[in-house]
Parts: sequence; structure tokens; C-alpha cells
Amino acid sequence: MAADIRGGINIAMKVPTHQYEATIAFYRDVVGLKPFTDKAPAIGFELGPNKLWIDEAPTMSQAEVWLELFSDDHRNALQHLKAAGSVRCDAIEPLGDGFRGGWIMNPANIVHMVREPDAW
Repeated sequence: MAADIRGGINIAMKVPTHQYEATIAFYRDVVGLKPFTDKAPAIGFELGPNKLWIDEAPTMSQAEVWLELFSDDHRNALQHLKAAGSVRCDAIEPLGDGFRGGWIMNPANIVHMVREPDAW
């Protein structure tokens, strides 16, 4: 069965603590993106129609970019992606009980959240 999967609106940049403040300053002061803090302590920036979240990641040694995919049926989408060879990686960051989504990695090991659009 084909899965209904489409691009989401959130892009997360996981940044090590030693680079976090400089990265925030870069997007705020150098690039001039409009910040928002509705999910503090995370800081986000308006990136066109998308939201760029800068998350402090003290256990990481280098920054990573994580992407979001939407599906109206997250279970079917995650099953479809797993059957196609995507690696499930739900332990990478807890989403909470009852969250309608999960984590996968693409072939280049880029993390993707697959979730229902109204899961938050």
C-alpha cells in the first residue's frame, strides 16, 4: 500500500553546546532571521514557510540537521519507509507517550521525524 508522505514545516539543527550561542547569533544577528521562542528553551527562526529550530545538543560533537515529514497515517508511513530499507531510530529522542509519529534515518543517515500534522 502506498503511503501519503509529504514535506513538513520543521527543520531542526542539533548544535553542540560549544557552538550553540554563536549559531543563534549567526541566524539572529548576521542573517537577520526573525526568532521565536514558543517552545523554549529551543529557539527557532522563520525560514520562509519553514521553521528552523536550533536545539542545544550537549552530547553531540558536531551539528546535525534533522528534517520532518508529514503523513495523515504515521503508522502506515513508518511501515512503508521501514519496508523500503529506512532505519527506525526512535531512541534518538523521546517523543512522549501517544505521540503520533516516529524517527527514521535516510540512506545518508539524516534523521527524519515522520508525524501526523496535528501531532503537537
